[in-house]
Amino acid sequence: MTFAELQLAPELIAALEKQQISQPTPIQSAALPVLLAGRDAYLHAETGTGKTLAYLLPIFARIDTALVATQTVIVAPTHELAIQIHRQCGELAQNAGWPIRSLLLIGGTSTERQIDKLKKKPHVVVGSPGRIAELLSKGKLKAKDIRNVVIDEADRLLNEESLLSVRAIVQAAPRTRQLIFASATLEHRSTAVAKEWAPELQMLQAGAAPVNENIEHLYLICDERDKPDELRKLWHALTPERAIVFVHRNELAERVALKLAHHKIPAADLNAALYKEDRKQALDGFRKGTIRVLIASDIAARGLDIKGVTHVFNFDVPTLSQAYLHRVGRTGRAGSKGVAVTLMTEIEARLVRRYEEELGIDMQAVRLREGKVFRRERPSN
Repeated sequence: MTFAELQLAPELIAALEKQQISQPTPIQSAALPVLLAGRDAYLHAETGTGKTLAYLLPIFARIDTALVATQTVIVAPTHELAIQIHRQCGELAQNAGWPIRSLLLIGGTSTERQIDKLKKKPHVVVGSPGRIAELLSKGKLKAKDIRNVVIDEADRLLNEESLLSVRAIVQAAPRTRQLIFASATLEHRSTAVAKEWAPELQMLQAGAAPVNENIEHLYLICDERDKPDELRKLWHALTPERAIVFVHRNELAERVALKLAHHKIPAADLNAALYKEDRKQALDGFRKGTIRVLIASDIAARGLDIKGVTHVFNFDVPTLSQAYLHRVGRTGRAGSKGVAVTLMTEIEARLVRRYEEELGIDMQAVRLREGKVFRRERPSN
């Protein structure tokens, strides 16, 4: 189906065209009719399949710009994801030519300044559960006109310490509000909570190609102790414009970043334990190109959607095919080509067949010689 067939406003269709988006993704096709009708829904689809636009488009279509009041609250588990959603709200409003105003409400910034901006009654607020709940409890964020509450990455927000804050936000909104949940994975506890809050919840699940066909999948076998040097050599051989290196542990992210920086490779680690301002600077530098490599754990990178990532390196090997899928999905977006390279020990190389069988992909073994990458025959094990 086309966006026009989904009865999306012409201004929004024109806004999407400015972002080179002409066809709805499967989750967008499934979500738009349900959300435009005002029904509660849970959007479940893989990373990079357009879930954010799947709920933003119908929300924007239903906002009353003549009503000077906050009508939508979007809750995100990380500051980075909140910033991305806020940025997308701004782009969509500007490209559509609609006077829809959004405000970012996250911790680590001046509460007083946010309270002052709330006096202007933004149509949409996007932020972290703690800050939004705090401003609601103080009466600074008015809830009486809220029509939609979005819980993005619901599997995380409804399954951790954020649950109490999210519950307070939902309870503060009028009973007539629309509840929208979105996540790449489904967990029993989070879906049970969602159905408790929205008894008539519609579960919308849309499949995507297991892995983007524009991604080339490579793996290199080496000893564990040699991985830092092999990563450095791969960088010089493949010359990525922007790359994300995935590790299991936050402390390893810092060591790998220092190793690369020592060899004049502009890298930063997105360690979840870093100060928020450090994380923001790392992401801003990555987007601008002054930082070429982000080293991150799965948790630290969760929710990130950064354009122009040409390569993904798995420094530590994901044991689950689904985790591999989430990682490599950071590259090859919007029709561009991407490369995913996994550094494996001889024992870890057994996972290659699992990835291939479960994800329907082909992985090519490579080796390094004289600063170049060469394909080689796959081991028989």
